[in-house]
Amino acid sequence: VKEAETEGDEEKKTEAEGMEVDAAKGPWRITLDGPSYIAAMQHIPNRDVRKKVYLGYLTRASEFTASEAEAKAEAEAEAEAADNKGEETKEEKAPIGKNNVLIIEEILKLRKEMAGLLGFDNYAEMSLASKMAPDVASVTNLSNLILEKALPAAQRELAAATDLARATGGPEYSESNLPKLMPWDTSFWVERLKEKTFDLKEEELRPYFALDAVLKGMFGLIERIFDVEVRDATGTVEVWHPDVRFFTLHDESDEGKHIASFYLDPYSRPADKRGGAWMADCLGKSQALGFDVPVAYLTCNGSPPVGDKPSLMTFREVETLFHETGHGLQHMLTRATVGDVSGINGVEWDAVELPSQFMENWCYDKPTVYGFAKHYQTGEPLPEEMFEKLKEQKTFGAGMMACRQLLFGMMDMELHSNFDPNGEETIFDLQRRMAEIYTPYALPVEEDRFLCGFSHIFAGGYAAGYYSYKWAEVMSADAFGAFEEVGLDNEEGVKEVGKKFRETVLALGGGVAPMDVFKSFRGREPSPEALLRHNGLA
Repeated sequence: VKEAETEGDEEKKTEAEGMEVDAAKGPWRITLDGPSYIAAMQHIPNRDVRKKVYLGYLTRASEFTASEAEAKAEAEAEAEAADNKGEETKEEKAPIGKNNVLIIEEILKLRKEMAGLLGFDNYAEMSLASKMAPDVASVTNLSNLILEKALPAAQRELAAATDLARATGGPEYSESNLPKLMPWDTSFWVERLKEKTFDLKEEELRPYFALDAVLKGMFGLIERIFDVEVRDATGTVEVWHPDVRFFTLHDESDEGKHIASFYLDPYSRPADKRGGAWMADCLGKSQALGFDVPVAYLTCNGSPPVGDKPSLMTFREVETLFHETGHGLQHMLTRATVGDVSGINGVEWDAVELPSQFMENWCYDKPTVYGFAKHYQTGEPLPEEMFEKLKEQKTFGAGMMACRQLLFGMMDMELHSNFDPNGEETIFDLQRRMAEIYTPYALPVEEDRFLCGFSHIFAGGYAAGYYSYKWAEVMSADAFGAFEEVGLDNEEGVKEVGKKFRETVLALGGGVAPMDVFKSFRGREPSPEALLRHNGLA
């Protein structure tokens, strides 16, 4: 296939390396890394190529790839034997180990055994003992509350994408040839629907989001809602790269007292800096160690300035900066003096994203955005129609996205609570059973081995905890709802709610149970209503 190459297709890879490369005509190489895979599924028009990539991605580290690898190894061994004409080879090749199914089964057995030794009925119960969610039933109830609204929306979204495919995709998408879109069709046609609906590209927005202007606007928001002034102190401390900047925080309610500081490393440096964005603590508040002024690292990977052009951000990068600043504020505005529970330390896994996701909500608040969204050359504000499209894009596909996240979270919870790793039901039987509840419009194909690559729960820290993404979304939306209730244009009301948020969510750290922290701020337990409303699912 000239349009694409998948990993392991060495013959085509060698052939392509000898070709003249043209961005428009190809050849193109597609790997199974996330960014490459997602882009391929969204933009490659050839269905056969999409199917090949889709199945390649979903059969990673399964019996399918293992058998392919073994067959390839056998063929190579035969070819080598023929070349050696019967001579003994000096080295034996290591056995191919590419099937994760047995490893996953062993992990689940050991987790169940460990939970039992510690007095828990199952691993999920053990995991939740150190989280905000009280039990599996609470997670299930919240998931089903959201599903009730998300599933009908997801089905409507898929129907709209299907209609577009039927209307514009040609004969291969006719109902007689294709009764329903296949999984490798969905992302492609959802993306076409998005383009048709909004006609807005990320690159068109960059000129309106110059980094310095965004920082100034964000710092203005922090002063407005938390009564904290952020001052640029770059040049007063040693830094590890000329791009790094340094800022200090001052409490306006305490005569401008210096209460915290942070480093900002905003630009991508592929040679010596990993990708992504994160907040890390440099110094934490600790009475025992004599540290009263916490210091944070905020790290992003935006585009650096080029010549006279400043750093221009995509809207997603703006959201990311607000997100990481939310984490930083919880670290820097803490009032806990015991190091192990100051700032984000000791905060339960499913609650730690509350301040970060809360800050993202302000990226859709018009006064906040228009405080910084100005063209870097002309000073013209972001056109109103662009801002409205940004807000509409936020809710586009929200139903399918919510159902997908609910499936992952509840599949994880079911594997670690009710699933018997020694029973007759396989992990893939369980996957299909959960899909019938949470994504009945998109059941897994027979070859689907998604669980073999579900590293979040088998090679990361999310075992019986994947639900925490949605749990934190509920809390952050509900917290922002408190500001909406008093009116986002009500300055006195916003300041009062901001003060309460600072004194509870941002100040109390990990020494107070997160449900108690939330109740102290909101006066009640979290409700999913605000999240459903923000996502257009209410």
